[in-house]
Amino acid sequence: MTRPSPSALAEQLAGSGHLPAGWHTPCTHVDRARLIPDRIWIRGDDGYQPLDRADDPDRWRQLVYSDIPLVTQVEDPPDTAVARTPSSSASMPRIVLAMLQALDIREGQRVLEIGTGTGYNAALLAHRLGDHLVTTIDVDPDLADQARANLKTAGYAPAVVIGDGARGWPDGAPYDRLIATCSVHDVPRTWIEQTAPDGHTASGPVPGDTAFMWMRAQAPSRDAMAVARSGGEAAGSRTTLDPHFLGDDDAWFAAGDLVPGCQQVVGHGPDGAWTLWLADAASGSCASVDYEPEAADFEVEQHGPRRLWDELMTAHAWWTAAGRPARTRFGLTVTPAGQRIWLDQPDNTLPTLA
Repeated sequence: MTRPSPSALAEQLAGSGHLPAGWHTPCTHVDRARLIPDRIWIRGDDGYQPLDRADDPDRWRQLVYSDIPLVTQVEDPPDTAVARTPSSSASMPRIVLAMLQALDIREGQRVLEIGTGTGYNAALLAHRLGDHLVTTIDVDPDLADQARANLKTAGYAPAVVIGDGARGWPDGAPYDRLIATCSVHDVPRTWIEQTAPDGHTASGPVPGDTAFMWMRAQAPSRDAMAVARSGGEAAGSRTTLDPHFLGDDDAWFAAGDLVPGCQQVVGHGPDGAWTLWLADAASGSCASVDYEPEAADFEVEQHGPRRLWDELMTAHAWWTAAGRPARTRFGLTVTPAGQRIWLDQPDNTLPTLA
């Protein structure tokens, strides 16, 4: 068995076709184990369970040098046995490298990273470009301080600053490239304004599938069910649209674009039955769809000013009529007037369905 190590991880990524040109040397030399905290959280059936390096160093090391994401921080109490609310993670190495490939950096370019996390991204960038050309920012002082210390131990010293990533970091601007390792609803104008030369607009396609922790300033409500429990008079109906359609990642991507602010939670029942809950915390709207195996139609309840299931049905009809496009056919353009999502071409803006 190959001993877990940075070079073994690099070879694993290369063998699976996920090590882009120009990143083999950084991936081989940057030791992920020096940047991952001693406690990580492993997902199980009931949530996330802690794994401490001191308790099982072999398993800890095996996981750290594997091509998997690792939860590195949770919001649950420190002594919790099973955590349910992750708040920071080390992304899957193949996703890290895919994003760095998409960044398309050149020698001598300055890079701003939004979301320091463990510092692994920043270390790869620093190895490739040099410490003086890399700035990374995180809103969490504990994460930033720990990343700074771990980067120093690993032999790197990019600028690690504490602040709201939505504001960028004007002290180091202008930047040639900007990379965000957190999710946002709206691309902050500051990110564009701090890019060189004199950024005013940004536009480009969706390159693939990634999922990250939310930027805390834009994080949606964590408890969609709280909206459902708030009650209110419900409008009942039935639907022939199988709610399983949201299990298609491309369908859910389109629905997320066309039905903004909508979160989903699934509650499982006996004998294969389950309920899909939809919620919009901002408006206090909620919907539920009860799935029963082999049923021809399904019970729907909706309350609040938005009829979320109706909106999703309209979104599904549009997506189907458009040929069920994959997410990679979509793109985003950001201008001073706002941002808009398009299909195939920047002038083919998605419709407003509400």
